[in-house]
Amino acid sequence: MKKYKPTTPSRRHMSVVSYKKVVTEKKPVKKLTAPLKKNAGRNSAGRITVRHQGGGHKKTYRLVDFKQDKFNIKGTIKNIEYDPNRNTFIGLVSYKDGEYRYVLLPEGMKVGDEIIVSENAPITIGNRLPLKNIPVGISVFNIELLPQNGGKISRSAGSAAELMGNEGKYSLLKMPSGEVRKILSNCYATIGVPSNIEYRTINIGKAGRKRWMGVRPTVRGTAMNPCDHPYGGGEGRQPRGIRKPKTAWGKITGGHKTRNKKKWSNVLIVKRRNKKNKK
Repeated sequence: MKKYKPTTPSRRHMSVVSYKKVVTEKKPVKKLTAPLKKNAGRNSAGRITVRHQGGGHKKTYRLVDFKQDKFNIKGTIKNIEYDPNRNTFIGLVSYKDGEYRYVLLPEGMKVGDEIIVSENAPITIGNRLPLKNIPVGISVFNIELLPQNGGKISRSAGSAAELMGNEGKYSLLKMPSGEVRKILSNCYATIGVPSNIEYRTINIGKAGRKRWMGVRPTVRGTAMNPCDHPYGGGEGRQPRGIRKPKTAWGKITGGHKTRNKKKWSNVLIVKRRNKKNKK
């Protein structure tokens, strides 16, 4: 981490990840990129459906291989690169057959290290194999929900899941949220923890930096007029005046369960995630 001296009010608490010490290549491989269109939170009709989005620096999308379906072929990490579309680093892998692909990089891997995707791969960082063949207690990431469907779970910086055990055709995984969930044991996962663990300690420092990231200002409901928000209006500062917290459109937010009670995957959840505000 790099912390700045308090030369200005915005610099006082600002911090960034020192990418120069990690990243080995600035420009991505052109064949492994695609244009990324910005919608600024608007749908196909041009209406804003997600607020506080817009602007920001132009980005090029990196075609990351979440599936990693090159089985039993060794690959070597050629470059470690920064991806503006995610908070973990990506690695350029060169396979024995001459193909290049981007993969999510685990913490501790460096240029020259080898990885392999195989059913009986060695239990080392970066290797990918089925959950049933991974020892209990190992941290894994980029986990498939369905076989051969690509990694969906634990893909952000530092968010690894822990393998708790195997029961028949299912494996028990403890998610970063604390939820314990059953996943088919023939689903593949990568051993290790996603890189750039320090990302969660970053202090943005100023509003302008958030604008560079494509995030527009958020106005408090209490600062609005009564016609714009349920919290709006009143002379001076007022309490909320409504028992349950709501959105600008009157939808209850606090303490309201949004998950469908009849969702098919409810039977796969062994233990619910940890609640932050326990009463």
